[in-house]
Amino acid sequence: MLCKQAFVGFVAAICISAAPVTAAAEQLSGSELKNFVVGKRVYLATPFGGEFPLNYKPSGDVTGDGSALGLGKFMAPKETGRWWVRGDRLCQQWPTWYDGEPSCFKIRKTGERTLNWVRQDGRSGKARIEG
Repeated sequence: MLCKQAFVGFVAAICISAAPVTAAAEQLSGSELKNFVVGKRVYLATPFGGEFPLNYKPSGDVTGDGSALGLGKFMAPKETGRWWVRGDRLCQQWPTWYDGEPSCFKIRKTGERTLNWVRQDGRSGKARIEG
């Protein structure tokens, strides 16, 4: 259990960015949000300078892979969960990451291929998107 808690804390630290969400960002909602991420790979910026990739498949599956960040030392570095859009939020749920609890995010487009996110608990960060 301690290993699992350490892993969740490590993943949370990876996803946190000290940069605030800018006022000039365009809030995405509904179909805009879905079209922005479906079939694409989102790279979450980490405070250590690396990136954590998430692949949002049209099937509703989302895969995360922290192998390059060394997450295998803590828990399974790769996992496939589900994603969906609820109102103006992008939601996802993993089988074991975050204790299997769903998380939802407001997404603000900051550029053609960049975004800021804010999770329902107030944590925020930056990402880039490809695909």
